[in-house]
Amino acid sequence: MQATTPAARPRIGERIMAAINRDPRTAPHGTRNDALLAVAAAVVAVCLALSTDDGRRPDALGWTLLVAAHAPLVWRRRRPLLVFAAEVALVLPYHALDNNHSAPVPASFIALYTVTVTQRPLRTLVVTAAGLTLSLTAMLTFGEDKQAAELLRIYGWVLAVIFVGIDVRYYRQYVAAIVERAERAERTREEEARRRVAEERLRIARDLHDLLAHSITLIGVQTSVAAHVLSADPERLDRETIAKALDDIAETCRTARGEVRTTLDVLREQGAAGEARGPLPGLDGVPDLVETARLAGARVVSEVRVRRAPPAVGAAAYRIVQEALTNVVRHAGPEPAVRVELYEEQGALRVSVTDDGPCPATPAAHSPGYGLVGMRERARSVGGTLDAGPREKGGFEVSAVLPIGSDREGAR
Repeated sequence: MQATTPAARPRIGERIMAAINRDPRTAPHGTRNDALLAVAAAVVAVCLALSTDDGRRPDALGWTLLVAAHAPLVWRRRRPLLVFAAEVALVLPYHALDNNHSAPVPASFIALYTVTVTQRPLRTLVVTAAGLTLSLTAMLTFGEDKQAAELLRIYGWVLAVIFVGIDVRYYRQYVAAIVERAERAERTREEEARRRVAEERLRIARDLHDLLAHSITLIGVQTSVAAHVLSADPERLDRETIAKALDDIAETCRTARGEVRTTLDVLREQGAAGEARGPLPGLDGVPDLVETARLAGARVVSEVRVRRAPPAVGAAAYRIVQEALTNVVRHAGPEPAVRVELYEEQGALRVSVTDDGPCPATPAAHSPGYGLVGMRERARSVGGTLDAGPREKGGFEVSAVLPIGSDREGAR
């Protein structure tokens, strides 16, 4: 048996709304149920007509009108107004012939109730008043005053049927409104869940991009150094330099492996606990980024003047500096001069990474990438802004303004 996913299963609210707002013409077994109801009402009417005295017992025409008055009930769901009009047209001559007035009452009440619960209250009152007026006129014209009084007593229940029908109609509307609000809230929750999933996927993509791009770039630079030493003068190998380059490559691999493992552990924790979070990289990791860039050949000068920063803001600043230094090592040429500054100003953490390499020193200059896009998303995730572009004096600059008072979730 094929399993049904939660998304494929119809929601309970949808089923309730469908049941409340279902078109009467498409209700399951509606015609059959109405036919059975008409037969039952006809049986009750015959019993009432036979239980009266002989003078009020219907004759052949009366029996014909009485039985025929129940036939339209089969279509009461599809055409409630036409069924009610047919009932009035058949019951009027029945009453005018001075037959038992109680016999057709069940059929009349069924037709009236159907009109009341399916039509607007004003239309219901107008239709009912017209039916009562015609009935009373016929009785006063063709019958005695006693018969008219009996008809009034019977139709005193009409008001009760009208009030019950209107109350049922409003109750259905009330329930439909509640279910609609619940359905809207359910859709909102699903949309929020989808939005959170999309944001989480974007966050994971940024993490993997920042981590892998940075590590792979450093490995590439260090491998190039070792290859250059091997090919420059094979007869006089600088074993110390080669060994250092290989050690740097191994250390970079170990660091990348550790960060990947940490990221995967965090993802597993999120899958098990929903909102679990691993330790966020922060401003205390910036010196390590600077040292790694120096090992890759960049001449980096850093200055950090920050007393405090929320974890999310610190993580965003760390990732921005990481990606900016990666771009410098990759695109700014050999031994670029780089300046990294992080300082507080007017309630915000300001991040600046500048270099003197050839412009444009961006991934887009060589191949399409997501570095600058990812940095801007990092800044926006904590309510900040980021600008990146060539400098007037040459080189490239990345500057970001991150509000220190914002500690939004999602920056990693």
